[in-house]
Amino acid sequence: MAESVALDPVDLHILRLLQNDARTTYRDLAAEVGVAPSTCLDRVTRLRRSGVILGHRLALDPARLGRGLQALLSVQVRPHRRELIGPFVERIRALPESRALFHLTGPDDYLVHVAVTDTADLQRLVVDEFTSRREVARVETRLIFQQWDCGPLLPPMPVGAQDH
Repeated sequence: MAESVALDPVDLHILRLLQNDARTTYRDLAAEVGVAPSTCLDRVTRLRRSGVILGHRLALDPARLGRGLQALLSVQVRPHRRELIGPFVERIRALPESRALFHLTGPDDYLVHVAVTDTADLQRLVVDEFTSRREVARVETRLIFQQWDCGPLLPPMPVGAQDH
């Protein structure tokens, strides 16, 4: 598990703003947080080097790309052994329909977020790419009706700080 990094209020403000719009210029970011642009650049560089900022991603609308149906696939792998897990993970990550893959505890081993064209495409994906694999014991499909993004990710507040 990675160690947490000490962040001051300026760092937290920078992170909050960049998570809301990663295209914000350093000049605008600096003005918003009340520091010089060079200081802002130094702080963002430090946040990248320390691993707090992992990168920038472009958000796309799957429906506008012809993938209007999204689903979550709960997958059980048996036997759950390392020599099967690696190739399974690589294959699922390589599928153009895969949006995210999570390794879980509990009765299901993986949760896969997929985006497909329609129910026939979803059926093809489940049958041809999942249940056809020898190590896949079970797949449960849940359609996604709607999705919302949540607020920026920030470190937990110290105990007692919520009261102020």
